[in-house]
Amino acid sequence: MSKVLFAAAEAAPFYKTGGLGDVAFSLPKALNEDIDELRVVIPYYEKLFPAKYKKLVKDWMYFQVQVGNKPKYCGIKTLELNGLKYYLIDNEEYFGRDNLYGYWDDGERFAFFQLAICEMMEKIDFIPDVLHLNDWHTAFIPVLLKDKYSWIQSYAHIKTVLTIHNIQFQGVYDPIVLGSLFGIGTRTFDEGSIEFFGNINFMKGGITFADAVTTVSPRYASEIQTPEFGEHLEGILQDNSYKLQGIVNGIDMSVYDPATDPSIPYHFDAIDTTNKIKDKHALQKMVRLPEKDVPIFAVVSRLTRQKGMDLLLSALNDFLKSRDVQVIILGTGDKDLEDGFLGYQDAFHEKLAAKIQFDVKLAQMIYAGSDVFLMPSAFEPCGLSQMMAMRYGSVPLVHSVGGLSDTVTPYNKFTKVGTGFGFDDYRFEVLKEMMDSAFELYHDDPKAWGNLRSQGMEQDFSWHKSAKKYRQLYQELAD
Repeated sequence: MSKVLFAAAEAAPFYKTGGLGDVAFSLPKALNEDIDELRVVIPYYEKLFPAKYKKLVKDWMYFQVQVGNKPKYCGIKTLELNGLKYYLIDNEEYFGRDNLYGYWDDGERFAFFQLAICEMMEKIDFIPDVLHLNDWHTAFIPVLLKDKYSWIQSYAHIKTVLTIHNIQFQGVYDPIVLGSLFGIGTRTFDEGSIEFFGNINFMKGGITFADAVTTVSPRYASEIQTPEFGEHLEGILQDNSYKLQGIVNGIDMSVYDPATDPSIPYHFDAIDTTNKIKDKHALQKMVRLPEKDVPIFAVVSRLTRQKGMDLLLSALNDFLKSRDVQVIILGTGDKDLEDGFLGYQDAFHEKLAAKIQFDVKLAQMIYAGSDVFLMPSAFEPCGLSQMMAMRYGSVPLVHSVGGLSDTVTPYNKFTKVGTGFGFDDYRFEVLKEMMDSAFELYHDDPKAWGNLRSQGMEQDFSWHKSAKKYRQLYQELAD
């Protein structure tokens, strides 16, 4: 495989809002080892771009992109980091914002981004064999290549891969944008390829026109073909199941390593976990909980219903009353859920600490110092936190859906095999039962608990296996 262009709306270490940003950093880094030329294209959010990387950014060229009948400035900047070349698409009107998303004109902003990528490839003389697209922000590009840019002969051989990170977000807009933004006719809408309840759907267009579609775990690939998880796209996914597969995400194990992580005060590994208790006490001190050896149940998450935080709130009262335990909550989200956790902090101030904030250092301390990591998500395409938690010896307790099912093996009390706790019946009473089971194993059988923790720490969640599957997919498409 000679040339790959990886396109995403965000990428760590520059900016990220979730798993997409992590993947857009780690996957290209892993793929780059065996691909002749792999490059990444992302928007240049100038206000959010870290100062330490700005000095590496170079201006390369600029041109105009027609957004409907409006000519818009498009600057191309470049940056090289970790052996990768990045293209940064610059337009202050669209990307000079205080946040990545959440604006009334997001449809126009990412229509421009996708048009800019299509225009850019020819102008910078980098026309890939495979164009790897991610989520709705880039999902309409396969439609554009087949419709608007089909006349460009050098684009004819490009194969497209669309990765769905979360099908809940699809890019649904009035059909007027076909002309007013993309400058194309209504043929694809009229034939049903992009039509969605009278609107157009970027994600549906990508699923229909991409050469391959992937999701971020095998279980999620199956789930989104059902009405329960498909968000009204299950039919089109079933029709395109022949080109759909799930490839589980990985984590950068050199970054998430309790033996070397500079964010934690005491280091340990799967062979010697002696210092984990010291990290626990440091964590307790940081969040102002009593420094004692009780199991810490922890959450690092968006505080939303999708993440199962309403379920956890319902389970907590009896759990906190009946168990000598501590709970730490870190994250922001829905106001009523935030207030619920703060209410528990007031009622159980020696047992629960709620930090309604985003704090990367505290998150690392929680991974290292906690004993049980709670992820009762209603649905979870892949999830990375459960892998990070296992890496740091925090045993995950998960709702067995999506990537949580693919990455966490439920503990079997008879064989003593497993890497965490899982439940299927999505009720708070069942979550409470599993939390009780985890508490009892920790309290009653320290040896079994230590083995369970070690089995999780020994898992290989690196990107190598997943990157190999992507390289195989690229090769199959290019052959």
